[in-house]
Amino acid sequence: MKVRWIGTAVLLALYANNSWAFNIDDVAKQAKALAGKSFEAPKSNLPSQFREMKFADYQQIQFNHDKAYWGKLRTPFKLEFYHQGMYFDTPVQINEVTASAVREIKYNPDYFNFGNVKHDADAVKNLGFAGFKVLYPLNNKGKNDEIASFLGASYFRVIGAGQVYGLSARGLAIDTALPSGEEFPRFKEFWIQRPKPQDKQLVIYALLDSPRAAGAYRFVLHPGEASTVDVQSKVYLRDNVGKLGIAPLTSMFLFGQNQPSTVNNFRPALHDSDGLSIHNGNGEWIWRPLNNPRHLAVSTYTIENPKGFGLLQRGRDFNNYQDLDDRYDLRPSGWVEPIGDWGKGRVELVEIPTADETNDNIVAFWTPETLPEPGKEMNFKYRLHFSRDENQLHSDDTAWVKNTLRSAGDVKQSNLVRQPDGTVAFTIDFVGKDMSKMAENSQVAPQVSVGKNADVVEQSVRYNPVTKGWRLVLRLRVKDAKQSTEMRAALVSGDKTLTETWSYQLPANE
Repeated sequence: MKVRWIGTAVLLALYANNSWAFNIDDVAKQAKALAGKSFEAPKSNLPSQFREMKFADYQQIQFNHDKAYWGKLRTPFKLEFYHQGMYFDTPVQINEVTASAVREIKYNPDYFNFGNVKHDADAVKNLGFAGFKVLYPLNNKGKNDEIASFLGASYFRVIGAGQVYGLSARGLAIDTALPSGEEFPRFKEFWIQRPKPQDKQLVIYALLDSPRAAGAYRFVLHPGEASTVDVQSKVYLRDNVGKLGIAPLTSMFLFGQNQPSTVNNFRPALHDSDGLSIHNGNGEWIWRPLNNPRHLAVSTYTIENPKGFGLLQRGRDFNNYQDLDDRYDLRPSGWVEPIGDWGKGRVELVEIPTADETNDNIVAFWTPETLPEPGKEMNFKYRLHFSRDENQLHSDDTAWVKNTLRSAGDVKQSNLVRQPDGTVAFTIDFVGKDMSKMAENSQVAPQVSVGKNADVVEQSVRYNPVTKGWRLVLRLRVKDAKQSTEMRAALVSGDKTLTETWSYQLPANE
């Protein structure tokens, strides 16, 4: 493994008070300095052959596992690196932080097996890395598993035990879904702290840069049954932005129970996430099933001091997906748990039309009500959860939505034949620990509200003996199919709310 010492000026700056202590403030100084001057667009050093390669060719370039960084050290974490190629055409600098120094991990083509990709050895000898991945013995003590990946812009993915990659987190989102176009900040440099043999966590620092913002990040990765990442960010604006997305999550929804496929497909559902969950500052829980709309759709939830939000994959039964290759049943939910008060703002959900599962078309983030002037520091702390145990997010006394089933509405005639009546029907199953203990004859009633674009034709509740919960049937007559339709529903018993709020937007032109 080859390393190159960073300049003495950087090291001297880190030896404050004659004691070694690299921390987020060291990165924040660089971020603030970047924000105080004009943005310099990163320059690509990639030969055209690598920039223009197809994905299948890029996949052939594999890291040689026997050369994993820290591979010969007594530490549970190892590092592997991504080669540049395709749209990963600008290098990121990756540094190692030890007990006494910071040093750059130098690119070396010997790290990689290029497969059948023909290349000029001299053309790649001075390239850099596109990103890195973290290995850890998560599922078996004797085998390293890839548990985290930092690749492209400010994207990163993390998994827990028994999971496969699905949704992504990001450092920052700027002007998502605005007509002016989205700006994608990128992590331009990383500092990874060498773990001790007994460490169960890995500390990663990152420097973010973009035309209108710069930022410093500290990630503390905790692998486990449900892996978590503690995030601290210090962000500085270079210029005003239209919308700033904090703790953004990016996922994919093609079709599912609430929006079945329009073409024959052996898979009942195909998505990395099936809904947005929000824990409001006032204690209310909201569940918003996802759509693959025909037109760009933006849903906004105004909140003060959110307790949490995330893109969840609630259906865990393999029969929901029937996909042996991509295992959507094993993909993690992503949950953002704010640390401290975030103030007034909104959780925003962006849904983008897509024709296939290769495109991430779902984005969710928090955006503050007011932003500081350029150059002023914004400090956000939160914990990211990557879990397959979604019901653990709720307290026992709050029932949650297990299923949202959509179909054409109908009425049962006197001859028992069901006749379509032009309505849209939703069947919503609520389940929960406390709810499962309620008597079947408990008095449970719906609270339903819809927007001006629909009339409620039916709202009925009945006990579901299979789930030991309650099923709400909601039938609507939409007035104008060219407009979206908003609706909300919850179940109550007397003056007590039993469930989270089901909040749905029926897309236009469905």
